[in-house]
Parts: sequence; structure tokens; C-alpha cells
Amino acid sequence: MAARKFLRAFNRTRNVGLVERGRVADNPLTRLRGLLGRDALAPGDGLLLRNDNAIHTVGMRFAIDVLFLDRAGRVVHLIRAMPPLRFSPFVWRARDTLELPAGTIARTGTTLDDHIEFEFL
Repeated sequence: MAARKFLRAFNRTRNVGLVERGRVADNPLTRLRGLLGRDALAPGDGLLLRNDNAIHTVGMRFAIDVLFLDRAGRVVHLIRAMPPLRFSPFVWRARDTLELPAGTIARTGTTLDDHIEFEFL
């Protein structure tokens, strides 16, 4: 069965959608490319980096919100409006990282320990 490359993400704790048109980066090449080359993330867009517990925004042109998730999909660390040319800390408890348009964390009220569910398409 082929890997699923698209997703929706929902904050079950807050009962609010995070991503309607997301992509999955689940191999070294797609994780390396990430959001490079894009001018922005539109509301409802997002990128799930599988098996990544640290990110960078070197080469990016816009700020992003970042959720670091453990194996159960719980938010264990978050960064609001991470600007270009920055490196996140290593979040040892995180398994995956969800990159979102800047302002999504505030708009949705997402906080630590919220449960994020995914629908893979």
C-alpha cells in the first residue's frame, strides 16, 4: 500500500480544525525540502514532518507556527510565528512536527497537551 501524502489535522481537545489541505513529508528528501520554495502557507494548509523532532526555517520566506507532537499526538512543545533563518530546539519527547501558517496556534487556542488527530487521504 502506498504511503498517504495528504492529510487533515484536527485539535480534538479544542474541537477545532487546524489543517484542511496538508501534506506529509515522510522521507529524507521530502523532510529536507519541507516548505522551501513557497511564498506562504495559506490558512488551512500545513506540513506534517514524520519522525522529526527539530526543524529550521533557513531559506524560508515567511514565519510559521510549529507543533511538536509525541507518539500519541499530544502537543509537547509549540512555537508561535517562528521567523525565517531560525533553528528550533530539539524536542526529545516529540516524534512528529506539524508546520502551520503563523497565527494558527493563537486562532485555534492550541496549547500544550492538546490532542491532535490526523486523517490521512
